[in-house]
Amino acid sequence: ADVTRGALRGRPAAMEAREPLRDVRGALRAVLARLREGEPGEGREPFELPRFWDALGQTFQVTSQEATKLSLAFSRPPLPSAEDCRKLSEDVQNAILAVATVYYWLPKGQGTTLRKMVRDATTEVVEGMIQLTDTILNAPVESLSQEQLISTGGVWEACDQVSNLPRGEYNQAAVVSALAACLGVVKDAVEEMEQALVEGQDPYGDIMEDEELGFRGNRDTYWSEADRQLLSSCMGLMKASKACLKKVLAAVKAHGKADSPEQIAQLDDLADIANEISPSVDELALSMYPPVNPLAVRLNAAKLASVLKKVLEIAKASHVCPPSEEGWVQFLAGAVEHNMNKVKNFTQGQL
Repeated sequence: ADVTRGALRGRPAAMEAREPLRDVRGALRAVLARLREGEPGEGREPFELPRFWDALGQTFQVTSQEATKLSLAFSRPPLPSAEDCRKLSEDVQNAILAVATVYYWLPKGQGTTLRKMVRDATTEVVEGMIQLTDTILNAPVESLSQEQLISTGGVWEACDQVSNLPRGEYNQAAVVSALAACLGVVKDAVEEMEQALVEGQDPYGDIMEDEELGFRGNRDTYWSEADRQLLSSCMGLMKASKACLKKVLAAVKAHGKADSPEQIAQLDDLADIANEISPSVDELALSMYPPVNPLAVRLNAAKLASVLKKVLEIAKASHVCPPSEEGWVQFLAGAVEHNMNKVKNFTQGQL
């Protein structure tokens, strides 16, 4: 009984010692909300990209170290005193404020693609630190929990991401990175659908027969010959998506510049429209699985064709597309038109 009373007496003291951590958690949530809603300013001093990257790297590193110190302090008895906890909390808050401040150095004029990547990395660090403080506040005071280890590792991982941010010529490197990511996703989708369409392959072959699904001859689980004709044109559109991204990426690498606001804006426009390709490819691919609804396929094919035409128009009108690049733009525009017309022909009877 005495032991129990002692433990109960010690518990409020331990909770009180952690009170500064509750305050810092509230402050971090406010920083996160501002990061999600706010925009960086234009900056009062001339912006220097190398100085910005150095400062961002340093603030991320300091935050990683503060997360380690905080986690270690609450990993074993004796727990930190109220004063020590106040100091730890203050250091954590200062580290996170420094991270946010450096992000706000980045002027709007450097390009929306670059800003979005830096903002995403910054919010991930803040979210990680909030998660860590949550875990410490909710954990039993006597021991280091698995959740606390995972949360600490999460902050380290988020802080390490700064080294993966594209640091080339301002916005150009960020757009190259964004386009390469889109291309990777589309490549995977094309390969997956090609594999499923292999002659005679049942797309649901990995699902065992059972009474609910019915036998393997069920019309809902395979493609008819008419389906396959329609889907070959859809595959043409999906391959055109891959080729589009590949060519635009190569053009941005070869000719992309960020010397003027107009060039930066053109690169951002390309990244924005390219971001629409992957979801459109996914929607088309999903509608291609049996049972095929030809009208749904036609609708999704038309959406993808519209996005691809827009990508090609924006590329052609931008500085990344000098006369030497116009050949592939025309060729791909023709390929999109040709495949979309075939989809229309195959689905005409359904209208």
